[in-house]
Amino acid sequence: MSETKSYQAKPRAIRPMRGRGMPVPKGSIKKGTLKRLLKMTFKYYKWQLILVFVCIALSSVGSLVSSVYMQQLVDGVITPAMEEAGFTSVLQQRLVGLIMMMVAVYAIVIIASFVHTRLMATVTQGMLYRLRTEMFAKMQTLPIKYFDTHAHGEIMSAYTNDTDATRQLIGHSLPNLFSSSLTLITTVALMLSYSFWLSLVVGVGTLAMTFVVKKIGGNSAKYMVAQQTSLAQEEGFVEEMMKGQKVVKVFTHEEKAKEEFNAYNERLFKDSERAHIFGNILGPILGNIGNLNYVLLSITGGLLFALNATNYGFSNLFTGGGLLGIGVIVAFLGMSRNFTQIVNQMSQQISMIAMGLAGASRVFTLMDEESEKDGGYVTLVNAKEDENGELSETAERTGVWAWKHYHKADGTTTYTKLQGAIVMDMVDFSYVPEKQVLSDVSLYAKPGQKIAFVGATGAGKTTVTNLINRFYDIEDGKIRYDGININKIKKSDLRRSLGIVLQDTNLFTGTIMENIRYGRLDATDEECIEAAKLANADDFICRLPDGYQTMLTNNGANLSQGQRQLLSIARAAVADAPAMILDEATSSIDTRTEALVQDGMDKLMHGRTVFVIAHRLSTVRNSDAIMVLDHGKIIERGTHEQLIEQKGTYYQLYTGAFELE
Repeated sequence: MSETKSYQAKPRAIRPMRGRGMPVPKGSIKKGTLKRLLKMTFKYYKWQLILVFVCIALSSVGSLVSSVYMQQLVDGVITPAMEEAGFTSVLQQRLVGLIMMMVAVYAIVIIASFVHTRLMATVTQGMLYRLRTEMFAKMQTLPIKYFDTHAHGEIMSAYTNDTDATRQLIGHSLPNLFSSSLTLITTVALMLSYSFWLSLVVGVGTLAMTFVVKKIGGNSAKYMVAQQTSLAQEEGFVEEMMKGQKVVKVFTHEEKAKEEFNAYNERLFKDSERAHIFGNILGPILGNIGNLNYVLLSITGGLLFALNATNYGFSNLFTGGGLLGIGVIVAFLGMSRNFTQIVNQMSQQISMIAMGLAGASRVFTLMDEESEKDGGYVTLVNAKEDENGELSETAERTGVWAWKHYHKADGTTTYTKLQGAIVMDMVDFSYVPEKQVLSDVSLYAKPGQKIAFVGATGAGKTTVTNLINRFYDIEDGKIRYDGININKIKKSDLRRSLGIVLQDTNLFTGTIMENIRYGRLDATDEECIEAAKLANADDFICRLPDGYQTMLTNNGANLSQGQRQLLSIARAAVADAPAMILDEATSSIDTRTEALVQDGMDKLMHGRTVFVIAHRLSTVRNSDAIMVLDHGKIIERGTHEQLIEQKGTYYQLYTGAFELE
């Protein structure tokens, strides 16, 4: 086992324990999330959105025509017809004109609604595509530390739940809010143009609605945000349990797992319940306030009409007012009903907008994570040597590698042959400030040497290789690769020079051939097969029904652990890197398979600088140097024979007096 497990525990925000209450998650929305989302949307879909807003405006204004139509119908047609005891030709023409106007307006509304809906589908799905693309591209730039300290299920939630909430925000909530706001403004303007007195009655109801929306809608929004956080944490726990299901079964941890899941689920239930309770009661309360306002408006209008009160509105403000007509009262009642519905719709969007902004905020949080820093400028290139030993860069794969070093001071470029000489000089390192992992570590590996690290879990073995790869950067000291400080080497080129076989094998969905080729994407089928033969994987691959075209899924679950490890070794072999790191590379291979693969491993390591981490001391006997680590320090070093003669820690480990933990 590598000691990385001791520091790579993925911290979930809350770990439920028996007998302990669970705190309420603190969901939050990053400042400027809405502005950023709108700016991004306008960047890619400017003209589509402008056309959408025009269509929404037409639909919103068109929805009010019915109220105007009723006023015109009552005051301009029905009332005169009643007074004149029948429809005259003038009234008939006026009625036909009103009907034709309504048909034209609603036709425009239908067309505008269709165009708006069609365009928003393109904008919404296009934005989701771009968000996921940018998130994944960003994720590839993040340091290993990010994935060591964030639950994978929570990261996945950003791609699923949070992007879906963002989709609802872009596709429904914001357009509906814009439409409702525009309709509301137009309605208020129309009311004021008809009657100040009746508008005042509607204003009283509006104050009551505003108070209710602020109190109840605010709570709904708060718990919608909390719901997004709880959902992400629950998914993180589920992902962890799925990955470790075998361990759960082996140690009969089912009841405890259910207990912990129930704690997460209970919190998600509480947050969702509160969010939807507040959200669901908001509509009926606003509806009843609207009904009361409707009754009050009817009574007020009736009294004003009965008393022949003077009516004032913008339309007759400068003409001294006039009598309040039945048509105005009827139109006002329709607008009041419409006003209540609009306020209700807007209030319903509050919680959805909050949830959408919470989702967008989590998406932007991932996109804003600090990328892996790389100040390197020395690159790795294919090279060729002339008869004088001078190196020059070439596009061909020659098997000779060189470090291309541009010297800014004098503008010259030099080439240093990659030989695999690695030196660590007084290196200090810690993952967290409180715990020193490596202290004053110094070692060297000459080109072609095999250096082995042994020691108990947590001693610092895997950390050394993580630092050579620059998965993490050292706090003090120097690491030099062929005499070049690795901080000056571009990380991608540094890692390209190092083939790695990890203890935990990762196979991807695809064929065996594709998984081997993952080591070098331009490798031919023949090169992949040769690499498999080198790792002694060819024999079991050929016995599979589809051979190298056998599909692997779920991290190669249809293969044994040893077979998966052999494929990992074959992948490293096809990479043909000048240096190798083998982190417990044979830990999952039985003794018989180990004997078969050892010869292939020796061929793979031939001529390369190799760092080996192993618990099985029989695999490191032929190392050029063995480093014994304890609590982050090298306490012994030498060949197998030299360390046996010293009869120190290595001797006791080898003879069984001590056991590796």
